[in-house]
Amino acid sequence: MKRRIIGFLVAGMFIVSNLTGCGASASEPDDYVTNNGYEVASGEMAQTETDTSKAVSKEDIKVGVLYISDPAEGSGYSYTHDLGILGMQSNLGLSDDQIERKIVDDSDAEGTKAAIEECVSDGCNIIFTTSWGYMEATAEMAEEYPDVYFSHGTGYMSNGKNFNNYFGRIYQPRYLSGIVAGMNTTSNKIGYVAAMDTSSSEVTGGIDAFAIGVAAVNPDAKIYVVVTNSWYDPPKEEEAAKKLLDMGCDVMTQHCDTPYPMTLAQEYGVYGIGYNSDMSKEVPEACLCSVTWNWSAYYTAAVSDVIEGTWSGENYYGGMAEGLVEMTDLASFCAEGTREKVSEATEAILNGSNNVFDGELKTNTGEVIGSAGETLDDATITGGIDWYYENVVLVE
Repeated sequence: MKRRIIGFLVAGMFIVSNLTGCGASASEPDDYVTNNGYEVASGEMAQTETDTSKAVSKEDIKVGVLYISDPAEGSGYSYTHDLGILGMQSNLGLSDDQIERKIVDDSDAEGTKAAIEECVSDGCNIIFTTSWGYMEATAEMAEEYPDVYFSHGTGYMSNGKNFNNYFGRIYQPRYLSGIVAGMNTTSNKIGYVAAMDTSSSEVTGGIDAFAIGVAAVNPDAKIYVVVTNSWYDPPKEEEAAKKLLDMGCDVMTQHCDTPYPMTLAQEYGVYGIGYNSDMSKEVPEACLCSVTWNWSAYYTAAVSDVIEGTWSGENYYGGMAEGLVEMTDLASFCAEGTREKVSEATEAILNGSNNVFDGELKTNTGEVIGSAGETLDDATITGGIDWYYENVVLVE
């Protein structure tokens, strides 16, 4: 994709079937933000030079998408990706029958390959596999079908030809949301429901960026983390949220697929910070803000490249500057001074004076990561954060 961003990394996951319904109409949702320009340019990672692809007419393009859960079930990971697909569909003027959706457990390699086979058989020219666990099966199928374009959300594998990966600098708005949490806790106990442990740099990096933001405004606060060890497990996510709330956490946030940490926060009469999509629609009395993805920025660019014959095989890694990730506006009931602190930090991120993982970073085991005057590079952020920041407490 010439003119576009680059990069690599990870996320989310479940049962194979066509998602023929799912309310999937380009005109249905009113809460996604499209990027009609889709010129999300300027990247820092190495590009792989490849031959220009053969153009596919807009009338002949067909897009396949694999989800770990039904997007209609809530406001989580798959829902947000589907908003991005719908945004792309609206931006490019594609019909509903040009989009094919599958739901498949990302731990089921054979099921993943079968779902991809069905997409190929049905004429899909480009297939998006949105969860980390789809990675190896996607890589295998890309070799089997060199004339089909495969784009894997998160992960690290690509071939520089018909198979790339995409993710974003979600740690940037995570940091901002940490400032919000630090400014709005009174117990100094902040809860975080996490899908994976420190083996996942995506999840751990998000926790650490959030924790660094908290510490920037409230050095007395602690972030209590419960790990579910699943990208999508509603019972475990509910149990984890209840455990943290029963401990006295008065601000809840999450890296998991369901909105349980938010809905339970409202039930308990405390605050929540949503993830993936704007969760204020579920919990208007609790949601301080949400850390969100605008996947349409990428999906529009990728499908456009196939249509225009400009697919290059390079990876995509966008951030706040490209409109891929953001934090929603703050609730009116946020503590005094929160908006000003967030505004200052946003400007610092956008002008490059704050890269979140800057300088010496102390872990909760007493180690020091990084060096004064330097910032962690993209490779470390996307694949090497296996430690928790000093104010993080892991709850067993």
